[in-house]
Amino acid sequence: MQLIPPQILLGAYSEGVFPMAEGGELQWYSPVMRGVIPVDEKFHIPRGLKKALKKRPYVIRRDTAFREVMEGCADRDETWIDESIIESYVELHKLGFAHSIECWDEDGLQGGLYGVRYRGAFFGESMFSRKTDASKIALVYLVTWLRELGVGLLDTQWMTEHLSQFGGVEVPRDEYLQMLTAAMTEPARKV
Repeated sequence: MQLIPPQILLGAYSEGVFPMAEGGELQWYSPVMRGVIPVDEKFHIPRGLKKALKKRPYVIRRDTAFREVMEGCADRDETWIDESIIESYVELHKLGFAHSIECWDEDGLQGGLYGVRYRGAFFGESMFSRKTDASKIALVYLVTWLRELGVGLLDTQWMTEHLSQFGGVEVPRDEYLQMLTAAMTEPARKV
C-alpha cells in the first residue's frame, strides 16, 4: 500500500490537483471545469432541506469519526477511495488538515462528508448518506463552519446536480486557479 505524504497532498491541493485511486493505481486530476460552492450569501439551502433542518434530525459533530466517514464514502459499488487513500487522509487528519462533518442519531453515524482545509480553501472530497438528507445537512453545517473560519473557497472538484442545488457552479480551470491563488494567501491555521 502506497501512502501519499501529507506535504505532497497539501502541495497538490495548493496547485489545483487532487488524487483518486483507480484500479489500484493512484491518479492525479485537475479538471478543465471545476465545481465550486459559494460560501457567502449565494449559498442556497433548498426549501425542503430548510424544513428538515428545523426538525434537527441529527446531532452534528466534527472530526469525531473521520475514518468512519471515509469508509462510509467508500462503501458503494464503484469508488475511488481505496485503503491507501483512506490511510493517507487519516494521516492528514491527525495533522489537523483533513476534517469530517458527521450526522448522528440514536442508530449511529448516518452520513457526512470529509475534505481538506488548507489556508483559505476547503477541498471537499466525498459525502455519503445512510438516512434522508444526512449528507445535505452535513454540507450546510460545513458552510457555516467555513464562514466562521473565514474560508472563502469551497472546491467540490466536479459539479453534480446534487451540488448545484446549493448554488454550486462550474468555473474554468484558469478562473479556478485565480480563486485558489487568492485562497492560498490566507494564513494556514489549524483548528
